[in-house]
Amino acid sequence: MCGIVGVVGRGPASALLLDALKRLEYRGYDSAGIATLEDGSLTRRRAVGKLANLKSRLDSEPLAGRIGIGHTRWATHGRPDETNAHPHMVDGVAIVHNGIIENHRELRNDLKAAGAHFATETDSEVVAHLVSRERKNGYEPVAAVRKVLPRLSGTFALAFLFEGHDNLLIGARKGSPLAVGYGCGEMFLGSDAMALAPLTDIVAYLEDGDLAVVTREQIEFIDVNGARLRRTSAKVAGAAVIVHKGEHRHFMAKEIHEQPKVVGQTLAQYIARDGTIRLPAGVDVDFGTVDRVSIVACGTSFYAGLIAKYWFERYARLPVEIDIASEFRYRDVPFGAGNLAIFVSQSGETADTLASLEFAKTHGQHVLSVVNVQTSTMARSSDIVMPTLAGPEIGVASTKAFTCQLAILLCIAIAAGRSRGVLSTEDERSLVRALAQIPDYMAHALELEPKVHELAREIARARDALFIGRGTNYPLALEGALKLKEVTYIHAEGYAAGELKHGPIALIDKGLPVIVIAPYDATFEKTMSNMQEVIARGGRIILLTDERGAALAASSGCSVLALPDIPPAVAPLALAVPLQLLAYHSAAIMGTDVDQPRNLAKSVTVE
Repeated sequence: MCGIVGVVGRGPASALLLDALKRLEYRGYDSAGIATLEDGSLTRRRAVGKLANLKSRLDSEPLAGRIGIGHTRWATHGRPDETNAHPHMVDGVAIVHNGIIENHRELRNDLKAAGAHFATETDSEVVAHLVSRERKNGYEPVAAVRKVLPRLSGTFALAFLFEGHDNLLIGARKGSPLAVGYGCGEMFLGSDAMALAPLTDIVAYLEDGDLAVVTREQIEFIDVNGARLRRTSAKVAGAAVIVHKGEHRHFMAKEIHEQPKVVGQTLAQYIARDGTIRLPAGVDVDFGTVDRVSIVACGTSFYAGLIAKYWFERYARLPVEIDIASEFRYRDVPFGAGNLAIFVSQSGETADTLASLEFAKTHGQHVLSVVNVQTSTMARSSDIVMPTLAGPEIGVASTKAFTCQLAILLCIAIAAGRSRGVLSTEDERSLVRALAQIPDYMAHALELEPKVHELAREIARARDALFIGRGTNYPLALEGALKLKEVTYIHAEGYAAGELKHGPIALIDKGLPVIVIAPYDATFEKTMSNMQEVIARGGRIILLTDERGAALAASSGCSVLALPDIPPAVAPLALAVPLQLLAYHSAAIMGTDVDQPRNLAKSVTVE
């Protein structure tokens, strides 16, 4: 979950590296560092915490040199302190690393036995020692790296800088993403195209096992045996868009408010003029022959998939197996030949989801990805890509990507239902009409913000919170609880409302806020009964419902957030907005770091 960047430039490298690292800070902000070659010698600056601390260090202690590497860290091995911060330097070799070297203990012990002395607790430092040892054995930089890589188990994106070689960077990839960028008399490498956007819009991606030998004049791709490889570069449209908070205090607030627009843009890809769903050209799935759908994701994307399970089973009569990516490939999953596996991710670089995708491909599944980054590894590895148009999401806690994922998953479910003969043309058009109104429903949800802010004052004083719902509102309860945990650090749990009496009701007291998600639908009355059980035990209720539900709950004495009456099929997209606002305002009142919560990173590129 770290971010790496490298520059072989025409002018001072440190400012370019720092700017690129700003775009990678979503990958980790425990520490950051830069190393450059100055008059042939390696120098570096590192700082604990966010990138601003490194900038202050560089302001007082500038780095010269036209070539360098940089790193922003999310700690896996070793405490987040300056000693463990990258780049690591050993006898004329500097490296930055994203990933995990799983056999680092064995390698460290071998190196220590040979007399090596380690400065850090990290797994990454062993790579610098191994390459340095090969250099001492007489190997040139490229050959030294080639000899070391086969010894590394795990995942890595690596960049190497060598003392005395002011026109050479080496990049290597196994599992973790790495891209290179082309300039005029300068070249770049980075964890993704977004990092390189201020520098270039011509990008190529390393595949697993690739090495990139980068000089100011060219980029050469080779494998560990030295054989040349062909990798195609392409222009990355829109990557250099500069993202600002605008009038908002935090990116999370801005991204919540962008949802009517971006969900509308996403839906516009899939709604035809005749009021039916139009899947993109090249989406070649015969849903009539599909016996089962597997949906795999992590975190918020998993909850989007869990809501989609209800949709596929109701509107397409397709059984759905929904799984967390980190569990999926370690179970002995009985695949049916030719079935559909859907992978959902904001970044398209989530390590567990990518590994599960490859696992599904080896078992003959059609692979479809719902992803926000069309140049991501997941998109490039899939048979079918269904892109969301959420735009860059900077806040670590996902908001607009979640609702855009929901929009696409519902479109797929409707298309499947039509293909399988479950939905008539009029059924489809009725659902599509409801979908087309979602941006308006979301705008109404945003109008609840002043009341949400007042309720957030109560949440901010709580130590725990409980979210409950039925049907698609159950996954929303899970997502609401996750959002609150992520940005406030308040312990929160999401439960199916019918499970209340099977344990969670023991938690109820006057200090526990219970957020009940219950628009008027087929299970409304049953959820109201669960709500009354909470009230009878002194619990404090916040009811998220619609106008009809609010009228029926008027005498209950709970706090009510009421949206307009919304067709149940599309209600999750609008109901998500007040839950996001509740988490956001609670965190803002508490003064936590809303956009970059402690211990979290946006793109989880390690298992």
